[in-house]
Amino acid sequence: MAAAPAALAATDSVAKLPISSYSTMVIDSAHERVYLTEDSRGSADGAVQVYDFAGRKVTTLSSSGPVSGMALSEDGGTLYASNYEMIAAYDTQTLDRSVYAYTPWYAYCGRQVARSGGKVWYTQNYNTGDCHSYTNSVFGVTGGTAYDTKWSAGGRLQLATGEGAPDRLFMGQPPGGGESDPFLTSFDTGGDTLVRGAARRFADGDGKGALNFKDMSVSADGKLLAVADAGYGTRLLNTLDLSDADGSYGALPAGATASAVAFSGDGTYLARGADAPGSTADLLVQKADPRSTAAPLEFAFEGSLDGNRVAPRGLGWSKDGTRLFAVTTDAAGSQYWLHVIQPPAAQYDSRFTGGLTYSPGRAVVGEPLAVRGRLTLDGTAPVEPVKVSAVRTDADGTHRLAAVEAKADGSFTVLDEPDAVGDATYTVSYLGDLTHRPAEDVSLTVPVAKAPTALTLKAPSEATLDGGVRITGTLTWQGRALEAGASVQVRRTDRLGSGALSSVAVGADGTFTVEDLPRTTRTVTYTVSYAGDALHEGAAASAEVVVRRR
Repeated sequence: MAAAPAALAATDSVAKLPISSYSTMVIDSAHERVYLTEDSRGSADGAVQVYDFAGRKVTTLSSSGPVSGMALSEDGGTLYASNYEMIAAYDTQTLDRSVYAYTPWYAYCGRQVARSGGKVWYTQNYNTGDCHSYTNSVFGVTGGTAYDTKWSAGGRLQLATGEGAPDRLFMGQPPGGGESDPFLTSFDTGGDTLVRGAARRFADGDGKGALNFKDMSVSADGKLLAVADAGYGTRLLNTLDLSDADGSYGALPAGATASAVAFSGDGTYLARGADAPGSTADLLVQKADPRSTAAPLEFAFEGSLDGNRVAPRGLGWSKDGTRLFAVTTDAAGSQYWLHVIQPPAAQYDSRFTGGLTYSPGRAVVGEPLAVRGRLTLDGTAPVEPVKVSAVRTDADGTHRLAAVEAKADGSFTVLDEPDAVGDATYTVSYLGDLTHRPAEDVSLTVPVAKAPTALTLKAPSEATLDGGVRITGTLTWQGRALEAGASVQVRRTDRLGSGALSSVAVGADGTFTVEDLPRTTRTVTYTVSYAGDALHEGAAASAEVVVRRR
């Protein structure tokens, strides 16, 4: 597994799964077991694959038919698994199987199974043809008997629950169900019947922005619902009314399409899976708090040892948040891998030490300026250099500068070209990551002066009254280009007095020519001056010419 440059060290075990399709993963933290099933149409025998938290195969739970959906009881003692003709119950201690409820219809297209409100719920398709488009109904189980709740919709409906919302069942409609504007909805499962609560569709008045549902997850406190939407990215909603929640998790990397999402059970992390090309990150692990500015860990899955992407519904956490389980698949969707990832368990402090310095000692508009500092990180060192960000605040406002990498010793250099005269305040930030807390910002105010200019003159040592004087000159400058139409002023001083001559235009290359017919003999002094502009200082130079009659 290749880690993106921002990633830190993380333990990752990988197991090749003996399946050719994938449906569901359930995490049993009490017994440290991971249960995985195939899509029922991809398995002739039907089985539940069982792995431990290190990624080692433990056993296979046999079934009387292909297994698709699964759910775990609230106490972790029972695993409910759907096959063709029943909802089976496995004792998670002994792994013995019993019949929880026979189903009135075969599951030719597989089922989704959920546990909420102390009851088991499952989806049911009555057809054997196109499993993605035919109507699915929601069934419940009471006293060992399955019954139709009369709630139904097109497509392979997906169900989700969360410990933080024990009496709430969420339903998502993937594309292909005959709906141009698929929905999300929730149900109250506290009573004997399903009571529908909030519902939402996402297309605008022009039919754009419709939900392309892949997965959803309920936060540990039950207040937030994260939705993997292949057309949008990661939607963050309030579970109470499915309205947009405050904050967001930002966009996935360019080219990545959302495929899976999962909150950790301890409320610390959020994992977002994707289908992304090449070395683009397929998995982001970040703080669950949408207000956090800590950079996520990024992982890119590439090739025959890892898979190429995170499978839909392919993420799950241990209850304490110490392990993330990710199911990846190849481009064809015919091979699967189980990754066991251990995010950092602790965060350490970070700080800027020694303040900021700058060079050169005199900063001028339009010339390179280097701001230097050092970032110190406690605890675990990152695999790759971390980045610091910087902004410049001057008379024209606040300007964000390009982020720069810190060297192995923590030192960094922010390069800039200030473009306004006056004080420029540079503020450097480190936003932290999963291992390090953000550092307190550090600032430095730099006085920025106008850029210097210089004049050079080339004049004859002698001239005559009738031949005149011809002086060539060059105006040079630092920083930005001179304002259009720049000119120099010429003053002549002789034994009769001093007076200004006409101004002379300066060419784009800074050259100019002064021509004059002197009015008297002896020494004549020509003084050429440039007044400067908003970004450049002025300059002056003089030349003496001895004038004779002939």
